[in-house]
Amino acid sequence: MADLTQKWKENKNGKMFVDQSCIACDACVLSAPKNFAMHEDDGHAFVSKQPETPEEEAACKEAMEGCPVEAIGDFGDK
Repeated sequence: MADLTQKWKENKNGKMFVDQSCIACDACVLSAPKNFAMHEDDGHAFVSKQPETPEEEAACKEAMEGCPVEAIGDFGDK
C-alpha cells in the first residue's frame, strides 16, 4: 500500500500520488499517460496531472491496480 508520508514531491497536489517505493517500471505511464510521467533524472514515476474526467479516473485506477509494488495511492490531499 502506498505511503502518503513517502510521496514524491513532484506529484501534483490532489488525491492521487506515487510514493518512494516506485521501481520505475513505467506501467502507470502506459496505463494513464495523461496523468503519470517518469522523472528522467531520479528514475521514478509521479502524478503529472490529477484525473479530471471519468476516463482519466478509470485509467488511473487501472494504473494503481497494475502497479507491481503498490506505489500509487488515491487517498492524498483532496
